[in-house]
Amino acid sequence: MFDRLRAQFSNLYDRVARTELKGKDLDNVLDEFQLSLIENDVAVSAADFISNELREKLKDVQFARFTDPRTRVKVILQEVLLSLLQRAGQLDIFALIEKKKSIGEPAVLVFIGINGTGKTTSIAKLAHILQKKGRTVILAASDTYRSGSIEQLEEHARRIGVRVIKHQYGADPAAVAFDAVNYAKAHRINAVLVDTAGRMQNNKNLLEEMRKIVRVTNPDLTILVVDALTGNDAVEQGKVFSEAVKIDGIILAKLDADVKGGSAISLSYIMGKPVTMVGTGQKYDDLEPFQAEAIVRNLIG
Repeated sequence: MFDRLRAQFSNLYDRVARTELKGKDLDNVLDEFQLSLIENDVAVSAADFISNELREKLKDVQFARFTDPRTRVKVILQEVLLSLLQRAGQLDIFALIEKKKSIGEPAVLVFIGINGTGKTTSIAKLAHILQKKGRTVILAASDTYRSGSIEQLEEHARRIGVRVIKHQYGADPAAVAFDAVNYAKAHRINAVLVDTAGRMQNNKNLLEEMRKIVRVTNPDLTILVVDALTGNDAVEQGKVFSEAVKIDGIILAKLDADVKGGSAISLSYIMGKPVTMVGTGQKYDDLEPFQAEAIVRNLIG
């Protein structure tokens, strides 16, 4: 995970350790580093932030005799990356569900994102983890457009042992979600996880259906699921979806297979919304809370 970006960071440590930290020498090193970030799917504005912060923090650094300059550079880069990743704050899905449970109401979570991002699988993983925590869950099959989508969700539900609320293909997706919320209220279910169609960003009709689902269910959270492997396209998806509905948080799926790491660094900064969970494998347990410190440790080496 993040192999290429980690290699670029290591190269930065070496170059800064050999460079006089002022003037054009430092500028040249950081300009090249900024380009390497962009080549590894870090969005341009995020790369600007990192390089500018490094320039400010490094230009007045004096390395003590007999110390390793690389170590000092690592510490500075760690501070910059943490600042970047933590700017959007934090979102704890489990705490929200507990809060709703304490007042006897179901937490309603709507999941959006294009086909192939791992959205339905992420929903199943979250449902599985909630059950392990002793919470009750139902799934709403509000993707009534894509052939096989309902069966896919039902198969996940069968494996983890949860109920699916569904209608026929072609039915109103908002009606499915509405029925699921009412069922949860009647049966004191703790969480409703709504699966929506994998809407292409430029399909206005489907985006309007997504808005309708949000209006009808008034969800506690709307979660955008993106594939970490899509790089800067994930950032573009986030921008378009956030223009259609209010997004509260992000799940980065398939993060374990991301050799570049740019999406993990960029997405929260660009959208101003926290990454709340990350997909780390194929099993139902492989969905973990996003921890900025762990991501930075992995990147820094």
